[in-house]
Amino acid sequence: MRRCRIIALTHEDLVPPENPRETTDLSQVEWKTEFDVVSTLKDLGHEVCVVGVRSDLGVVRRAMDDFKPHIAFNLLEEFDGVGVFDQNVVAYLELIRLPYTGCNPRGLILARDKGLARQIMAYHRIPFPAFRVFPVRRKIRIREPAFPLIVKSVSQEASLGISQASVVENRDKLLERISFVHESIGTDAIVEQYIQGRELYVGLIGNARLKVLPIWELHLDGMPDELRRIATARVKWSSKYQKKYDISSGPAEGLPAALTKQIQKMAKRVFRALNLSGYARIDLRLDAHNRIYVLEANPNPQISYGEDFAESAETAGVSYEALMQSLLNLGLSWKPDRLG
Repeated sequence: MRRCRIIALTHEDLVPPENPRETTDLSQVEWKTEFDVVSTLKDLGHEVCVVGVRSDLGVVRRAMDDFKPHIAFNLLEEFDGVGVFDQNVVAYLELIRLPYTGCNPRGLILARDKGLARQIMAYHRIPFPAFRVFPVRRKIRIREPAFPLIVKSVSQEASLGISQASVVENRDKLLERISFVHESIGTDAIVEQYIQGRELYVGLIGNARLKVLPIWELHLDGMPDELRRIATARVKWSSKYQKKYDISSGPAEGLPAALTKQIQKMAKRVFRALNLSGYARIDLRLDAHNRIYVLEANPNPQISYGEDFAESAETAGVSYEALMQSLLNLGLSWKPDRLG
């Protein structure tokens, strides 16, 4: 194994301490992913320099000049407070000829715009819920919607802005929720058909050749009947809420072999249609008739130890250490001028 000099790019507020206090509960710290990745890379024998980034790319250039890294391990999810600007950071890494882990800028652009991503998926005949995008600062015109519908930000991730109120049953609530996304989140709103069913995730690792991880499921059966089974911000991030309603995730059970193969094949089609690279997670819904709907593609998903992506890889026989090394190898082999 080649020993590498690596700069780990993190948000300035998420630079992990060199030696956390023994009393620190690492499962609760905001910099858990950063700590897991950096400490594992060091354990693998690599030399790692953590670079905190907020709104100045000069720190990356200086680190490159001083440290002379072989690769950047990209853990940034925003730049200057703007989520979609992470694609520009990766484009900058390409301009300065520094290899990086994770998705390329083209894939980030296509996947992060849920409306654009669906137009591309439509071309490739990949099924998804019927949808419409409502841009900010445009008059909202509604034409005979078929309820229920779910309203989301067209570009935000991590379930930002998604709550039980996101699923609407009438025109007034629909208009109210679109306005909420416009005003409170500040992005265009995407309104889509609400699909009742199982919430499935498929992780993929690779560039030209893909390794598909076992299908994962978000188990929401413990929630009260009056609540919609959706991945709200509380479902994803509140440990208290998860414990209250016995919310968990794990391998999807009871799927026929043919359906499993169909879902995994579809995840690979989405990955390639959107020009993703490195690693990604495809989110899907499976209705009562075993019809598959792609909800979205998530380039550079959460990779902290013990979270869904890493657990799915572990189930496939890929240890966390091997996963980190694999992401490094993929970054070193990626060519920015490669199409698809």
